Amino acid sequence: MSTDITRRLDAARTAAAEAGIDALLVTPGADLRYLTGFAAMPLERLTCLVLPVEGEPVLVLPRLELAMALEAGVDGHGIVLHGWDETEDPFAAAAVPLADARRVAVDDHMWAERVFAFRSAVPDAEQVLAGPVLRGLRLRKTAAEVDALRDAGAAIDRVHRRMGEWLRPGRTEREVGRDIAEAILAEGHESVDFVIVGSGPNGASPHAEVSDRVIEAGDPVVVDIGGTMPSGYCSDSTRTYVAGGSAPAEFVAFYEVLQRAQEAQCDYARPGVTAASVDAVGRGIIDAAGFGKEFLHRTGHGIGLETHEEPYIVSGNDLVLESGMAFSLEPGIYLEGRYGARIEDIAVTTEDGLERLNLTPRDLVVID
Repeated sequence: MSTDITRRLDAARTAAAEAGIDALLVTPGADLRYLTGFAAMPLERLTCLVLPVEGEPVLVLPRLELAMALEAGVDGHGIVLHGWDETEDPFAAAAVPLADARRVAVDDHMWAERVFAFRSAVPDAEQVLAGPVLRGLRLRKTAAEVDALRDAGAAIDRVHRRMGEWLRPGRTEREVGRDIAEAILAEGHESVDFVIVGSGPNGASPHAEVSDRVIEAGDPVVVDIGGTMPSGYCSDSTRTYVAGGSAPAEFVAFYEVLQRAQEAQCDYARPGVTAASVDAVGRGIIDAAGFGKEFLHRTGHGIGLETHEEPYIVSGNDLVLESGMAFSLEPGIYLEGRYGARIEDIAVTTEDGLERLNLTPRDLVVID
């Protein structure tokens, strides 16, 4: 990992220099973890990586967080650690390596109060966003990152394979969701990021929260779950189940349409095609079957150290896919007030095709 971090820091410097940026300022979040290996807490006290194009990178952080940074091995990557005391101005400390900077880039998720504080601390430097620089680095996953996503996919698959233990008529969505959350941790995740258990009419809301609705026999149930692994990489997979009994005939018919659409997208997606065209392949099948208005969202999102990151598989995104890009393929059909369905796999583009990282059955699963 030390080699990976060093390579990432060097690549970030090179990309910043090519963009005419003198330094990157990166606060806690996925970008900081990507560049340092340190999953810093987003506290009210400033933690910030100052990465000048020339000169040593400095991680400015509260002294009380210093031990955690050392435990994460940050000092092994040539990063200078500056632990600031409670009475010290951390923005002034962070500004020291920026004395000659004329253009600095702040990470896209930096809190506004910190953006303004840096503007005061480095008044002669123009501020721009670091996203265009860092996005290109994180967009294409290395073999090690793909391995981490495979592990995450296998872990969430194990949870889906256990769904028969919990999902049955007479239980509430909340009860099922609680069991799923425990299993996400038991199957190797470090944290639970989300649990959606949308039964019956609740399944028609793509981001439904678990509720006290009692699951009834024959209810279609959309289960969308994910978490973060100790590596920092995320899982996300959706399957649609029938909780005992028989699903309505109309539902079975449109689920077949959905399955064809998702399969077509997986067959089509590969390096050289655009993100928008992948969306169009599945959307065209769903639209031709008369459910176009019921496909409410984009086909997918990138995934890595964040559950949602680039590339976004959506109409209008003309980004050409390249080998190593990881994203979800998750078309859905939602009939308001009745039921919904979604099939979601995480996939990664290979040199000449696509590898799905979620391997549980995509057929409509009836749980007796």
